[in-house]
Amino acid sequence: MNNVAVIGASGYVGAELIGLLCKHNKVAIKHLLVSENSCSEGKLFSDLHGRWQGVCDVPLQSFSSQWFDEYASTIDSVFFATPHEFSADWAQAFVNAGVKVFDLSGGFRLNDAQDYPKYYGFEHSHIDALEVAKYGLAEWHESSIKETALVAVPGCYPTASLLALKPITENLFYLENSLIVVNGISGVSGAGRSASLATNFNEVSLGAYNILKHRHQPEISQEAGTEVIFNPHLAPYKRGLLSTVTLQLKEDITTEQIEQAFINAYQDKALIRLLNTWPKIDNVAHTPFADIHWQYDEQKHVLVVSCAIDNLLKGAASQALQCFNISNDLPSQYSLLAPNYIGGSYE
Repeated sequence: MNNVAVIGASGYVGAELIGLLCKHNKVAIKHLLVSENSCSEGKLFSDLHGRWQGVCDVPLQSFSSQWFDEYASTIDSVFFATPHEFSADWAQAFVNAGVKVFDLSGGFRLNDAQDYPKYYGFEHSHIDALEVAKYGLAEWHESSIKETALVAVPGCYPTASLLALKPITENLFYLENSLIVVNGISGVSGAGRSASLATNFNEVSLGAYNILKHRHQPEISQEAGTEVIFNPHLAPYKRGLLSTVTLQLKEDITTEQIEQAFINAYQDKALIRLLNTWPKIDNVAHTPFADIHWQYDEQKHVLVVSCAIDNLLKGAASQALQCFNISNDLPSQYSLLAPNYIGGSYE
C-alpha cells in the first residue's frame, strides 16, 4: 500500500485527484492539505465536495514546515495541486525525505530556469530539483517517469496539443522552419476554483486570450522539439478542452505514413482513442481518455490534427495518476478504466 498526501486539496484539480485516489486499491490517503491560511482548514473534504460524502470524509489540514517535519517521513508519495511557486519551493524537501513527488503545477515543466520569471512570474531557486524533474506525458515518457523522484505533470493545453503533435514531430514529418499553429479551447474550470470576474460563467464568451505570450507555449514547443504558435481560447462551458494543430509536412510524406505513425504511437495506449471523425468534448468529459482525429491534404501537404480531453482529468488529475501507476510498476490506466477492473486486478 502506498501512503499518499495531497497538497491543494480544496481546488478543482485536487478534488478530482482525490476522487481518483479513493478508488485506487493500492493507495492509502493519509493527509489532505490546504494552504496555511485557508478558510477550509478543519473542514472535511466531503464538506467542500459533496459528491464524496461517505467516501472521503478526511479532514483538511494546514500545510506548514511543522507538518512537514512531523509527517513527511510517514508518506511514500505526495501530489502537489498548488500554486507554481509552492511546488518549486517544497518539492526538493520532499524528495530529500524520500518521498516521490507528482507536481500538477507548472513549477517544473520548463527545463530552462530563465523562462520562469517571464512565463510564471517567479525566480526558480531550486535548480537542482529542476534538473531532476522529468516531464510526465504518460504515453511518451514511461521510462523517465519510472526513474525520477520528481514528475512534472503536463498542463492541460500541452497534453492535448502534444498528443496530437508528437507522432509527427518525433518522426520529423513536418517541414523544418514552417509555421506550426496550435489552437486550443478550454472550459472555465481550467482557470481554477477561485472567484474571478474574467472566468465567471455568466461573463464568459468564446474568445482568445494571452495570444503570443501564454505560459503553455514554451512548454508545448519544448516537448514537441520545435517552435509552435499557441492560441488559447476560453469558452462558456464547465469542463473539457480541444486542441487543433495545423502544420506543413514535407512533400514526400504520404497519408499512409501519417496513419502508421499514429498507430505506432498509440495502438497499445489504453487511454488514447484514434477516431474516424472529429473529436467532441462531450465524449471525453468526466473520462481519462484523449480522442484524436487527423486529416491530410496531400496536394497542399497540410495536416490538421485535433485532440479532445477533459482538462481536469487527462489534462491534470488522471494523468497524474497514470504517472503514479507507472512509477509503481502498474499499468498506466490502472484503476482508471472501471470495466477492466475486476476483483482488485486487471484481466
